[in-house]
Parts: sequence; C-alpha cells; structure tokens
Amino acid sequence: MRSFILFCLAWTLAVPAQAASTIKAPNVAGQFYSADPGQLFTDITAFKSKTGPVPDGRKVQVLIVPHAGYAYSGGVAAYGYNAVARNQYSTIVILAPSHFFPFEGVSVWPQGGFKTPLGVVDVDEPFARALIKEDAAFRFLPEVFEQEHAVEVQLPFIQSTFSGVKIVPVLMGDPDLGVCERLARALDKIIGSRQDVLVLVSSDMSHYHDYDFAVRMDGGTLEALRHEDASALFKGCLAGQMEMCGFVPVTTALLYAHLRGLDDAQVLKYANSGDVTGDKASVVGYSSTIISKKPEPVPLSQAQKDRLLAMARQTVDQFVKTGHAPDFDEKDLRLNQVQGAFVTLEKHGQLRGCIGTLIGKKPLFQTVRDMAVAAASQDPRFTPVTPGELKDIEVEVSVLSVPQQVKDASMITLGKHGVIVSDGAGHQGVFLPQVAAETGWSREEFLSELCSQKADLSAGCWKDPGILLDVFTADVFAEH
Repeated sequence: MRSFILFCLAWTLAVPAQAASTIKAPNVAGQFYSADPGQLFTDITAFKSKTGPVPDGRKVQVLIVPHAGYAYSGGVAAYGYNAVARNQYSTIVILAPSHFFPFEGVSVWPQGGFKTPLGVVDVDEPFARALIKEDAAFRFLPEVFEQEHAVEVQLPFIQSTFSGVKIVPVLMGDPDLGVCERLARALDKIIGSRQDVLVLVSSDMSHYHDYDFAVRMDGGTLEALRHEDASALFKGCLAGQMEMCGFVPVTTALLYAHLRGLDDAQVLKYANSGDVTGDKASVVGYSSTIISKKPEPVPLSQAQKDRLLAMARQTVDQFVKTGHAPDFDEKDLRLNQVQGAFVTLEKHGQLRGCIGTLIGKKPLFQTVRDMAVAAASQDPRFTPVTPGELKDIEVEVSVLSVPQQVKDASMITLGKHGVIVSDGAGHQGVFLPQVAAETGWSREEFLSELCSQKADLSAGCWKDPGILLDVFTADVFAEH
C-alpha cells in the first residue's frame, strides 16, 4: 500500500470498463488521502499552515502541483494552493496525465461532477462542451477516468480553498506536441478575456532515483519551468533527461502561458519523498509552481526618487574620485524591487554619458548604482568623467517598465514610449522616451534614427515585418 500512495505509477484496479456515471465516484479516498471528511479537512489545514511566505496577491493563472499521496506531497501542494487562495476563480481547468489507459489526444469529462469525502465538485459543462467542439482529438473517453487519480487528488485541496468553483477535468494521452499546441490555443480562445479561470496542472517529477540524482535531474526541470520553456521540457522528458509524469499537460500549460503573455513563473517549493520518509534510496520529486503576469511596479514617491538621485550622485562622485562604488544598505521595499533603469549624465546641457539595462536583474537601487558607475566610466562614446568635471555634471535617472512587444509602429506614442528595435540576430537598439522630445523628431524620423544609429540596421528597417519592436515607459527624474 505504501508504494501505491508514494508513487504516481503503481497499481491498477481490476474493474471492467463501464459507462461513466454523471457523478464520478472517488478512486483513491482512504488511500491517497483520508476518507473521513473531518480528518481530511484537518490534514489539508495542517499542510497549509506550515508553508512559508507566499507571493503577493497577483492573479495566478497557471498552477502546477503534485498528485501523490498527501502524506508525501501534500505539504508541497499546499504552497501552490496558498498562493492562489487570495484569487477568485469561477472555473478551474485541471490538466492531468493518464497513468493507466494509453490513448491518443485528450479526454474531457463533460458533465455532472466529481465526488470526494468533502462533497461534489460540479463540472463547468458549457466550458467542457466548448472545449470538445474545438478539435476532433478532444472527446470524452469514460474508460480513461475509471482508475485515474491525478485529477481526483487535487479536488479536496480545491474544495478546502475555494467555494462554489467548477472544474473542467482533462486527461491527456500519448506525447504529441501538436495536441499540446492545439489544446493551448483552444483554452486561450475559450477563456478569452476572462480573469476567473485557473489552469491547474497535476504532475509529479522524477521517479525511483536515489536522492542526489533526483535533486540534480529535477533541478534541470525546475529551470525549464522557471523559464517557461515548453520545448526544453517536452524534448527533455522524451529524451529521459527530465522526468514529469505529467509533462504533456505541463507542456500544454507553458504554451498556454506564452499565448496569454504570462511572463512570471515562480517555483514556490521543491521536495521529494526522501525529505518526508528519510528513505533516500528511491524517491519521487514534487514541486509547486505558479505562473502569472509580472505586475507593474507601484509608482515611485518623490522621496524614493530623491533617494535614487542621491545614490546616483554619491556613486558618481565617489567612483570618479576613488575608483570604488559605495555600498548602500537600502531597507525601502519599493527600491528593492527588481527593475530596469538608465542613468544619464549631462555637462552644460550636453550628454556626457548614458548607460542602462532594459530588464532588471538586481534590486532597483543596486541597478541605479551600477548604471551610475557605467555612465561615468564605460560609455564608449566618451572618455571617463574626471574629478574636475564633477561640479558641472548633472544626474538623471530613468526607471523603466517591463518592455512589451507591439505589432507595428502605429502603436508607438512619441514622448510616452521608449522603443527597442531588434532583428533577432544580434542587432538591437534602444531610445528612451525623452529622446523624441529632445530632438523634435517625427515618429518616422525617430524610428529611422533608432534603426541606423543604435541598431546598425538600415534606416527603414522598422517597416520590415520581420523586425521586432518593443515599447516601454520610463519614470524620468533629474537633479535640476
């Protein structure tokens, strides 16, 4: 019995195939989790009470959680459910693998509900019917659900976290990247502009390896999840370099996330069965991952802007005089958020240096410090700033939003948008939003100069459909 609860793949019920009832009875109550409602609720509450801090209240749209016995993976799953508990959902689409019944395509449970010791969870029948209509490979195969636990194990957690939510149970069959892509597109189409739908994926990670090997293998898988790299995950699992029993639905979810512009994947918790039992000879890996859209940072207050300017000024002065940048101990949470920034130096109203990073990799205050050093000493257009110039140098800081791709130049607003142009082959250029006001250029002139000056491309490259255009905004503030 222990091995059944511990591992995704273990035991097959000896029952004949039969037509599914409208209400699906549980398969593993009393085995993977308690069949007693009170004990089950107590167990889940205990798991949730032991998680660490969860991310802020952003809208999570994809959740990936394990489906082993609660004694082994319940603590890891609790991290994911606590992270989504702050959100409100009307529908949860559960994507899961078929462990016992090989088939091609997708099986969608279309009606009724699923029963657990905590009650019945209703199926979102209109959603399920719409999904089945989208593709000939999407249909209802009742026999696929007869013995399966991957959907069921999620339901008590869902019931204890949300009230009144409906589900769309989806089991996926043999590995087929085309099916994954079509299902991702179908979900994106049906969900449309709705913000009350969660795509939940049920999957464990590596199986039956020793502890150290499992941690190394799962580390590569977690990197693919963090980077939302569907191709790497799919190919890695097929090649045996990674393992997820649900890699087909996970691939689908990553493709869906890309279609929805969800750019922030966070692995909240990783552990394996060896961490629970102490037996590290043969373990199964578990993780909780959430995917959402990166929130736009809260606008900087005037005091925070003044603090960043003071840091930039102190950095320029100290580095130019000593060759060493100051270390700042910054407690302000807003200034510790990761964000891109540029630092611009002017002398008598003329540019003296400008260096920045479009995508932040460090806390904002550290990025401003580093860019201040670079602007004073590394801009290839200028010689390094000298101590004698410091009294005439004025400092400007530009804090950037996350760049967003636009379809064409008509979506660019001069004075509001900074623009990044790229050919995808190593040529890239950027203009900050203030360049338009400083030069008086038209949109066409702005883009042509960007292509030729900054990206070393032809002046009209921005008209080429193959050229990538990204826009961003900047909060610009200066000493003067």
